[in-house]
Amino acid sequence: MARLILQEPGDFCTNTDTSEHLLLTPADDPQMRSVLSWLGELPVARVYTESIRASIDYVLDGGRTGRFDLLSPEVHPGERASVGAKLEFEILRNLRLPKTKPLDTAIAGVPVDIKATVGSNWAIPGEAHCQLCLCTQIQLKKNRHRTWLVRAHRSWLYRGKGNHDGKRGLAVHAREHWSVPLYDWTPLPVNPLKYLSEEVAQQVLADQPGQVQRLLTMFRALEGKVIPRNTLLTVARSHDPMRRVRDVKRAAAAEGLTLLCGRDAMAARGISLQPGEWIAVRDRPAGSGAPGPNDAR
Repeated sequence: MARLILQEPGDFCTNTDTSEHLLLTPADDPQMRSVLSWLGELPVARVYTESIRASIDYVLDGGRTGRFDLLSPEVHPGERASVGAKLEFEILRNLRLPKTKPLDTAIAGVPVDIKATVGSNWAIPGEAHCQLCLCTQIQLKKNRHRTWLVRAHRSWLYRGKGNHDGKRGLAVHAREHWSVPLYDWTPLPVNPLKYLSEEVAQQVLADQPGQVQRLLTMFRALEGKVIPRNTLLTVARSHDPMRRVRDVKRAAAAEGLTLLCGRDAMAARGISLQPGEWIAVRDRPAGSGAPGPNDAR
């Protein structure tokens, strides 16, 4: 990548085929302040966490493929890269933003592009040069993410022709000094199947002896862990995993395991679950204590 000598706020943006304009700090950029004010009213970190998890689940398509780890060799690099494209639509949907041109959306009347990377930089397209961009970095190995609002000035992009679409990366110095972090590193939920040993994972995902046994093996191995609906889909490989979970409750009860969901979990054990989530807890003698929310996650 070509070395970039950055201009600073107060200079005029160069390396541009549009009208000359001044480089501004975030505090001096009225459009950036408007977008930040709008986003500041929302739980942005939580929305991004949910949207990224949904995007990863969509790409893995565990209900059909049995895949649960985006870093698996079974996942093509192009599929990993497509998480960003799916994330754009998830963010638009969850923040109730319109799909507009020439960029991805408009926030508080300001055009904004939505970018994400599972690497270390973003590919900023020509139409987004010198425009506001929401740039998300996803670190899969560390299960975390963070997002900035950036004015992607051409003077702050790496020079050269870029990739085959003319997209260019953002200089790290510009990201660190002349952008605004929307939230700090935030954990991504770990698919509970990642906690399984290789041997048990193979049993849980095997075609035989069938859905009930696979689910029972999973709940047995992941006792006390919250199991989201997408994980149930991956193991059951059924359009109605809830029906199979109800079947497996009887088999689990014979081993002293109780399967709980939703209000049942809160009422019986004081464990808070989201819709579609389940947990297996082992029956304990009275007075021995029960797992709390921290044990479950």
